[in-house]
Amino acid sequence: MLLTLGFPLWFAASSEYLAWRDPIYISAGFAGVIALCLLLVQPLLAAGWLPGLHVLRSRRAHRVVGAELVVSVAVHVAGLWITSPPDVEDALLLLSPTPFSVWGVAAMWALFATALLAAVRRRMSPRTWRIAHTSLASVVVFGGAVHAMLIEGTMEPVSKGVLCALAAIATAAAVIAPWLRARRRALGTR
Repeated sequence: MLLTLGFPLWFAASSEYLAWRDPIYISAGFAGVIALCLLLVQPLLAAGWLPGLHVLRSRRAHRVVGAELVVSVAVHVAGLWITSPPDVEDALLLLSPTPFSVWGVAAMWALFATALLAAVRRRMSPRTWRIAHTSLASVVVFGGAVHAMLIEGTMEPVSKGVLCALAAIATAAAVIAPWLRARRRALGTR
């Protein structure tokens, strides 16, 4: 896991694109890279699939990492806004000519909605919450992965592609696994 997350960060840190960027832009970019790394960790924590963590600790960590993900995206967007307000305003208003902006904005709003859902979880039925949460989280991961893949920047393409693919696979597996368990139980009782 450390190598999977470490390689994209290392390649981004050694990118030639950083030579001409100011510290705020670099910080904003790294916040985006960290957010992408957290997108792989989140479904593994939610499903309890990280070795060495009890399921309850894994779910608590899922909440903490979710908050860190929101902060990373907020820092990413704020830093980009400081360095280029017109570009971020165009992106947020869906007026940007770059396709990666639309995917990033969709993933960002889905992330904020997911965090809001987590805050009001106790007011919803468990089934409704689970469906809404996993649906929005899937939009976050897949939208974030497409956003990252469309950007030609500090992240090296192969490690970025592997990270995005693993995040998508982990998310799909975490969403499908409970359904498969319930299906097996239902078939076993017949």
